[in-house]
Amino acid sequence: MNDLVSSAARRVAPNQDRFSNSADALRNIAQDMLAYAKQRGASAAAAEISEGFGQSVTVRHGEVETIEYNRDKGLGITVYIGRQRGNASTSDFSPQAVRDTVDAALSIASYTAKDECSGLPDEDLLARDCPDLDLYHPWDLPVDTAIGLAKQCEQAALDADTRIGNSEGATVNVHEAQFVHANSLGFIGGYPTSRHSLSCAVIAGQSDAMERDYWYSVARDAKDLLDARQVGRVAAERTVRRLNARQIGTMQVPVLFEAPIAASLLGHFTGAVSGGSLYRKSSFLLDQLDKPVFASHINLEDIPDIKKGLASSPFDDEGVRVQRRAIVENGVLRGYFLGTYSGRKLGMRSTGNSGGNHNLILHPSGGQAGALDLAGLLKTMSRGLLVTELLGQGVNHVTGDYSRGAAGFWVENGEIQYPVQEITIAGNLKDMYRNIVAVGSDILAQSSRQCGSILVEGMTVAGR
Repeated sequence: MNDLVSSAARRVAPNQDRFSNSADALRNIAQDMLAYAKQRGASAAAAEISEGFGQSVTVRHGEVETIEYNRDKGLGITVYIGRQRGNASTSDFSPQAVRDTVDAALSIASYTAKDECSGLPDEDLLARDCPDLDLYHPWDLPVDTAIGLAKQCEQAALDADTRIGNSEGATVNVHEAQFVHANSLGFIGGYPTSRHSLSCAVIAGQSDAMERDYWYSVARDAKDLLDARQVGRVAAERTVRRLNARQIGTMQVPVLFEAPIAASLLGHFTGAVSGGSLYRKSSFLLDQLDKPVFASHINLEDIPDIKKGLASSPFDDEGVRVQRRAIVENGVLRGYFLGTYSGRKLGMRSTGNSGGNHNLILHPSGGQAGALDLAGLLKTMSRGLLVTELLGQGVNHVTGDYSRGAAGFWVENGEIQYPVQEITIAGNLKDMYRNIVAVGSDILAQSSRQCGSILVEGMTVAGR
């Protein structure tokens, strides 16, 4: 086999002791699976082996509520007999279990129908190097220290305001994992990753009114997390500001999506331009390639190589090389998110997005290029609704119709007047994307989709 990728683990001293298996051991299992599959008659095969562990500590009212440890492992094999495909998986790494899993996949493949679009990626698309993206940062966090951090976080929230009377707790999470992916075209690659977080949720009360809100911080490297006390204070501030919420009447007004939830609008877009939705013709953005789908000042870029990025990777779930791509350029749709199978179904090639988008980042252009913070966006809106929470799942991904329960704040003269609740916001995503007036500079890196607050002109707000 041609050795296209050789990815050594990051030189982090604790790595060897933190996982049950070495990276070399995982590679050996993967190669043994592929060799056995070929021996048993598979024309092609792909294998993935992974393991991970985590620790979660939750404190509520200053007392330890839960301490959880988990350690997981698994392997999967996909085999092809011509254009027939079979897949099987197990959590047992013993040689007999590995062979049994391969045999099970071959048995399944022998009964499946032929599909001309199935098969491994095109060989020329496979990743040929594996740059270190700084994705693994082990956090040696003794449970006593984790408890202390959670207590600090929760106490900061409880101390922030006398109206904070109850808590759902503060949680500290540690997670580390490693994997290897290999296929019979000669690709083999893998690396360790980490993801750590701090979160806090509290309840505030005034008269008979009770409100809840939360905040969290997530990062590859624990050093990049917000201070525990700051997470608690932000959770408290967000909770208290919701007290004495009112209802409003039905009207059509601008809606400003606060940054933590604005990223959900990018999520609906990603689903609409992903291969599965497109070849099944279940997308509201069918046949829109090279056509305007957003306001002309909107740019979206898929960036897989950000150091420590939450969705960074040197290759996708199939071993296909990844690259920076302009998905939306000055409002025009320039690219889809395709894996090998969906690409073939559409008469196209994989874009290196098997598994979804990487770090999808919204960059406004021209005079909108991140010039306004949240306060500036409020002034731009002047009168309308600031949405800070969305409820329910009222999105039709075939038509783009959008209707969600919401809570937030009523804005007059560019200033927040009072909190509102028990409302619904409605529109159509195609119109909403084209009617984006401005995007804020208040970008949060809390997921694979990053943007500032988004101001949308002319949505329907339904209240009492």
